[in-house]
Amino acid sequence: MDNHTKEQRRRNMQAVKNKDSNIEKKLRQELWARGLRYRKNCPTVFGKPDIAFIGRKIAVFCDSEFWHGYDWENKKNNIKSRRDFWWPKIEKNMQRDKKVTEQLTAEGWLVIRFWGDEIKKQPIRCADIVEEAIRKR
Repeated sequence: MDNHTKEQRRRNMQAVKNKDSNIEKKLRQELWARGLRYRKNCPTVFGKPDIAFIGRKIAVFCDSEFWHGYDWENKKNNIKSRRDFWWPKIEKNMQRDKKVTEQLTAEGWLVIRFWGDEIKKQPIRCADIVEEAIRKR
């Protein structure tokens, strides 16, 4: 059972960002400080990567644990309310992520995905991975 009114839930959901989240900003800030220039939420690239290096064909996605199903088989039972809504929603997101990765890879892109906690705890390490990928391409 949802503890919020319909209007409270609506406001909560509207506050969820799909662009410029804190984890994206944190990684972008580190990349920018290194002199790496990128496009953000690039609509011309399939899947609209959070960060795209067009010339190098590198797509970076910053995936939050809840929306993208981190450790899904173990964590899905932590969802207590509206499972009939949330389970299919998150599983659909996971399927979409897989499809995006497969298609971009088939088109010659290198896809790098980071979990939100990974970026929060080790932004320098994440930026190192991206920078190394750019150097190799």
